Amino acid sequence: MSKAAKAFAYMQKEIDWKGGGFSAAVSTGAALAVPGLLLAHARGVPSFYIESVSRVTGPSLSGRILSAHPGIKLSCQYRSWAGGKWHYRGTVLDRYAHIERSIVDDPQVFVTLGTIQPYRFDALVDGLLATGLVNDRTVWQLGCTGRSNLPGEVHSEMSSVDFDAAAQSADLVVTHAGVGTILRLLDLGIYPVVVPRRKSHNEHVDDHQHQIADVVAEQAIGAVMPPNLITREALIEATGFSVRGL
Repeated sequence: MSKAAKAFAYMQKEIDWKGGGFSAAVSTGAALAVPGLLLAHARGVPSFYIESVSRVTGPSLSGRILSAHPGIKLSCQYRSWAGGKWHYRGTVLDRYAHIERSIVDDPQVFVTLGTIQPYRFDALVDGLLATGLVNDRTVWQLGCTGRSNLPGEVHSEMSSVDFDAAAQSADLVVTHAGVGTILRLLDLGIYPVVVPRRKSHNEHVDDHQHQIADVVAEQAIGAVMPPNLITREALIEATGFSVRGL
């Protein structure tokens, strides 16, 4: 709450609310959603909160706080919990569909685990190593999952330019179920292999990655695999698809 209070004070002081010409304030669940939208509404700016696509079963803490304010318009991306103040508006994942392409038997692989701290994801790395598909052509973006003696090119972090280049050069992209990463890969036309992190294995703070992975599977815009079910055959099969925007 102290960070939110500091953000509120900063935005109140630094933003020219009268002269800025703002027609609306919109947030999709970033850390500054609550102070930003409350302040915008208080300054007469129409304010809208669109809950993140990762919130499959209900609103986040920010969403619950903002729902108590009568002047902020609320939207969600799932029909299952829409109602009351929450209006269903579809999901950003509706914009994509898979298409078939030729299967690659010996794919060049790009692996991205995101940069979330302090959660490692060794199970994904070990699962891929067991398939025998990773080699000197493989590119790894591991975040805090530092490993030695991995074949290929290893990074803890990558710039957006380098990330896009590695993803587009690969025949197969394997990712954790981070929403931002998945959306970027879909925008690049990539049909990802999505491996959700598990709270029970101390791979994330909760199991929301399983929820977003389930949506990816339902929409058929990626192949979803638990770490212990990663197989060579399933990975090769996933090279037979790409994604197009609708």
